[in-house]
Amino acid sequence: PADLPVRPRLADHAPRFVQLERDVWDQFRPQVREAVQAALDAVAVAEATRARPVCCGQAMQRHDRRPVQWVTWVGVVRAPVTRYRCAGCRAERRPLLETLEVEPGQPSGWLARQLGLLGCVASYPLAAQLAGPLFGLTVNAMTIWRAVQRLGEAAAQHTEALGAYHADPRSSAPAADGAPATVVVAVDGCTLGMQVRTTRRRRARDGTPPPLLPPVTEGHFREVKTGVLLRPAERVEVSPGRHTVVRRVLVTCLGDADALFTRLWAHLREAGWLGPQTMVVVVGDGSEWIWHRATLFVRRCEILDFWHAMEYAWAYARLQFGEGARHAERWTQRVARDLKAGEVQAVIARLHTLHPRSPDSRAALQTLIRYYTTHAARMQYDEYQRLGYGIGSGAVESAHKQVVHARLRQAGMRWSEVGARRLLALRLLLLNGEWARADQLRLVRVAA
Repeated sequence: PADLPVRPRLADHAPRFVQLERDVWDQFRPQVREAVQAALDAVAVAEATRARPVCCGQAMQRHDRRPVQWVTWVGVVRAPVTRYRCAGCRAERRPLLETLEVEPGQPSGWLARQLGLLGCVASYPLAAQLAGPLFGLTVNAMTIWRAVQRLGEAAAQHTEALGAYHADPRSSAPAADGAPATVVVAVDGCTLGMQVRTTRRRRARDGTPPPLLPPVTEGHFREVKTGVLLRPAERVEVSPGRHTVVRRVLVTCLGDADALFTRLWAHLREAGWLGPQTMVVVVGDGSEWIWHRATLFVRRCEILDFWHAMEYAWAYARLQFGEGARHAERWTQRVARDLKAGEVQAVIARLHTLHPRSPDSRAALQTLIRYYTTHAARMQYDEYQRLGYGIGSGAVESAHKQVVHARLRQAGMRWSEVGARRLLALRLLLLNGEWARADQLRLVRVAA
């Protein structure tokens, strides 16, 4: 019958141009690998003519010379590598590998950075699968993990060193002649699941599977603290009533508030955004760790995030009037309207006249009054909006989702402190549009 369903069919072959590209690559890839090998041989010859490395005040003795191979984007390449050993401390060095920044048997150079990019976007097993269609290589999740660790450690060390440099009062900052009049610093934190076991299982030499892991009765979490730097003057209206920023800089660290503000300071100086007359607008919730460290900026304006302020009002309204009650919605709308009009003291005075209906609503009201009273000086929302500062921390809430949630908070994921630190450093390189700097990072050797 004419109305029977027709089974969809795939095309019999790839499009002509796709096949053409693949044929050309298959034809010339061996030639490219030979060219890379020839260039590598020339580097190896030049390295062999150099003076022997020095250790303990004397030239190291030549120990042996063996061929070593590693993986590149065009295939496996090999080179004879001389190993030197110190007669005093018995330390060993292989200068050629140090010059090339490679590890025997591991992806190196451009390929290592591309695998690191895959690993900071997708889970390690998924990134290993993507390496096949993208690079024509068969790798496992451990190879991706190692690439992320080597590149991530280099990125993390650079970020930490840059923060330490700018924290030193003797350091000189780049010229800030074009520093903006105002810079917004939005700060917040989110939780990240951490590993509770301090040791890793090791497979036995005879290949026997390791024993089962004991059950984990409770989780362990750390806070990832994040800051977003942006310039109010760069806000554009993308649609009626909706604004966005042209440029933003993300900064993050694992749990250390002092380190976060040190890095915020360093990024502001590096970008030339911190001049003597620059007003630094700090936006955050009621966490004391934010306001205690905001004093780092002499010229500052502190703003309590409007939506956090309204969460406390809603918490009281639900207990007082009932979940979903229309009176609760009308009451909170009036509070929001008065706060945006800059009438925080009038709101606090009105809260004192309320009569809670239950012990829970009474406790919520006392919390609300205490919260508004503590942060009243940070709730002049009419003035902040008039100056164009903004009153919400949506930028940093979005940063949490992009930096942390999208990669590090997938189902069942738990992280070591070192692993999370390295992956966060790579995520920042990518999301700040600075991945090209990965070529300038010197890969670090890490233990498996």
